[in-house]
Amino acid sequence: MGNFFKNALEDMKESARAQHQVDQANFQAVKAEAKANWEEAKAKSSLKVRKAEEQEKREQALAQARDMV
Repeated sequence: MGNFFKNALEDMKESARAQHQVDQANFQAVKAEAKANWEEAKAKSSLKVRKAEEQEKREQALAQARDMV
C-alpha cells in the first residue's frame, strides 16, 4: 500500500514538472509576441514611417482605380 502512494506522488511530481515546462514555454512565447508587437507599434509611431505607409496605400488605391478603367 505504501508503494502505491509513493508511485502516485512521483507521478504527480513528474506531471507538475512537465506542466511547469509547458507553462514556461507558453509564457516565453507570449512575452516574445508582446515585445514584437511593441517594437512594431514603436516603429509605426515614427512620422516618416507613417507617411511612407500612407503614401504606399494611396499609390495602391490609385493603381487599382486605374486597372478598373
